[in-house]
Amino acid sequence: MRPEYGETWVYESIIGALPGIHIGPRTALAIQFVGFEVAIVALSWYYNLWSAAVAGTVAVVVATVGSAEMLRIARRTRDERTPDAYRRLLFGSNIEVVLAVLAYVALLTHLFVWDPQTAGTPLVETLFGDEPPAVVVYLTLLVLWDVCYRIGTGWWASVAALWRSARFRFDNETRRSLQRADLETFGFGILQLAFLPFLTGQPVLFAVVVGHFCAVAVVIGVSVALLQIKATDDTAS
Repeated sequence: MRPEYGETWVYESIIGALPGIHIGPRTALAIQFVGFEVAIVALSWYYNLWSAAVAGTVAVVVATVGSAEMLRIARRTRDERTPDAYRRLLFGSNIEVVLAVLAYVALLTHLFVWDPQTAGTPLVETLFGDEPPAVVVYLTLLVLWDVCYRIGTGWWASVAALWRSARFRFDNETRRSLQRADLETFGFGILQLAFLPFLTGQPVLFAVVVGHFCAVAVVIGVSVALLQIKATDDTAS
């Protein structure tokens, strides 16, 4: 049975709302990865931009794994034993989209305003040369949005998890399932560190990626700890 709208990520809602099209999660992930990767390889071959293809492939892998993690987190969270208030907060608010937009706008501002005004070669020029092909820039911005949306989802999943863990108590089975969901969020944060080798000449972006990972790690760590502490208290009582 398909989940009801209002208890899905925007990513899931879009897939489920396509008229006359019914695809499973694995098929959707395969289409996402293959579609982007084929486009990256084709454009890299046509414009001889193989160095940029490596960074593009990493971005596609991060986005695709992020989609898989979103589905896994959602499956655990939609358990009927989790509070309605938590599910409404996590899915119904669509805050992850707001966070993704803020991250995306900040990234574009950095790439096209801040970076060209500082010393050194801008990242866009390093990847694509002095005159980047328009179609390559279009695909790049599309992939970057995909990544930013997953990052925004990671932010919101971690904050909502902390609120949930601080407010509610759960039976042992539900607690373990939610802890695994939190660790999925943490694992996706680790994967995003794969961008760091491409950002060694970009101190601002490098610091942002590291800072984002540290913030998610701390919030998720507190969430998991609260779940465990409350379980210990229940056992002791």
